[in-house]
Amino acid sequence: QVQLVESGGGLAQAGGSLRLSCAASGIIFSINTMGWYRQAPEKQRELVAVFTKGGSTNYADSVKGRFTISRDNAKNTVYLQMNSLKPEDTAVYYCNVRTVDYYEYWGQGTQVTVSS
Repeated sequence: QVQLVESGGGLAQAGGSLRLSCAASGIIFSINTMGWYRQAPEKQRELVAVFTKGGSTNYADSVKGRFTISRDNAKNTVYLQMNSLKPEDTAVYYCNVRTVDYYEYWGQGTQVTVSS
């Protein structure tokens, strides 16, 4: 079965950094599209960053220049490096995998809290 497990969330001060990890079992990241989403309290889930199977990346405007998505094929793990954190980055962050037939899998989420 497919399982995605996020880790690396926690508390950070504004201007600080965190690195989120998403380790997968039952699915190969390198042949699928991976993404990070986040959901703040009382807000809709939004796309933060995506890493396509072709190796391209895209970011939400709000995180461009601060966040970086990367993939380690050997470890079957996708990362989200978050720098220059802002309080508005506070949210639950979810790992997502989308297959070529658009079936999606989700992790359980990891909390990121940024204090001012």
